[in-house]
Amino acid sequence: MKPIIRTQSLSKTFNNHAVLKNVNLAIPEKSICAIIGQSGTGKSVLLKTILGMLKPDSGKIWFKDTELTALDRNGMIALRRCFGYSFQNAALFDSMTVEENLAFPLREALRIKNQIEINRRITELLDWIELPGIASKRPDELSGGMRKRVGVARALVMRPEVLFFDEPTTGLDPVLSETINNLVVRVNRELDITCVMITHDIPAAFRIADRIAVLDQGYIIADGTPLEIARSDHPLVRDFIRISFVNLEV
Repeated sequence: MKPIIRTQSLSKTFNNHAVLKNVNLAIPEKSICAIIGQSGTGKSVLLKTILGMLKPDSGKIWFKDTELTALDRNGMIALRRCFGYSFQNAALFDSMTVEENLAFPLREALRIKNQIEINRRITELLDWIELPGIASKRPDELSGGMRKRVGVARALVMRPEVLFFDEPTTGLDPVLSETINNLVVRVNRELDITCVMITHDIPAAFRIADRIAVLDQGYIIADGTPLEIARSDHPLVRDFIRISFVNLEV
C-alpha cells in the first residue's frame, strides 16, 4: 500500500543530544501504525517533527507527494489541516464546555460561522464517540476516559486524513484502555483515517496495529507487521517485547 507519510534520514538534536538519528519510516495510507519503545527514545519528538511542531536538523518528510520539509510556514499551516492530534492528557480547555471545545477549531481553523453547521457536526461526533448529551459539561465534570474520547472528537472535528495519538491509554484502567483502543480502530475502519499512535501498551499495539515501528535511542531498529516484529531476531526488540508481555501477566 502506498505510504501517506514518509520520512527519510530524519535527525533531530537537542543540546548536543541526538534524539532522532536517520529515521526512515513509511506509514501506509488508511493503516494503523504503532510506534513503540522505551521512554525517552524520541517517540514524541518524531510525531512533533512530522507535524511541523519541531524542525528537523536534517532529513525529509513527505505527506503523499508533498515534501513537508520544503514548505514555508504558511504552506505548512495550510497542510496541517490534514492532520489531527489527540494529546496524551486530552488538552481540553478547562474554561470551556465540551461544545465550546469542539466548536473552537471549527471557528478558528476552518472559519465556519454557520452555527447550525457547527451544532450538527458536534452532535454527530458526540453520538459517534458514544457520549451524547454531554455538550454542556465542562472537562472537570468528565471522567478520564470521557475526556480522552472528547479529545479524540476534537481532533476528528477537522476531518483529518491522518490522526496522531500520543499515548492514548495513559492513566486509564484496563477496561477504559480497551475502550480507547477500540475507538482508535473505529476511527481507522469506519472513517478511513490513517492512525499513528505512540504507546506503551505493547499488547494493544500488537492487537490493533497493521504496522509497528520500534524506536530505540533515536533509531528505528525494527519496522514491520506485528507478526514480523514478533519474529524479530534483534535482541533489544525481543527483550522489550518479552518484558512488556511478562509485566502484563504479572
